[in-house]
Amino acid sequence: MQNTQPMISSQLARKLKEQIGHELGAHQQYLAIGTYFAQQNLDKWAALFYQQAAEEKEHAMKIVRFLVDVGEVFDFPALPAASTGFQSAAEAIAKALEWERSVTAQFQDMAKIALAESDFVGFQFLQWFLEEQVEEVSSMEKYLDLVESGINLFQAEALLEEEG
Repeated sequence: MQNTQPMISSQLARKLKEQIGHELGAHQQYLAIGTYFAQQNLDKWAALFYQQAAEEKEHAMKIVRFLVDVGEVFDFPALPAASTGFQSAAEAIAKALEWERSVTAQFQDMAKIALAESDFVGFQFLQWFLEEQVEEVSSMEKYLDLVESGINLFQAEALLEEEG
């Protein structure tokens, strides 16, 4: 049931509804990267990206639950296909880093909207995502540096456990 008095700004609500699609799209993209690694018998790399996919799905669900709690009605957006065809591990991880930087910009834009519209409920909700993005970008930068160091990917898997 929708509230008669909106709890968050309509502009932020629209952006959050779009963000559900971005998060579920990221879920698929990380599944594709995990599958790319699995197809090369790099099981720990695959597990890392499958776990990342699960996190992205949970991010989408966090937004869904919030929108439901504030009385928003919405449909889920269509998702684009996600390819497992990467030329290299570095390309796959660089793509993930690019996505994370894009998502960071999306959440920063939403925070600007919330503040401009004095939507403190929405702004408070976005804080968790902004903090999470610092970790996401940093992790992908480290994984890309590791792969670009020239280390054998099977040897690098031992270092992934240390990162954990």
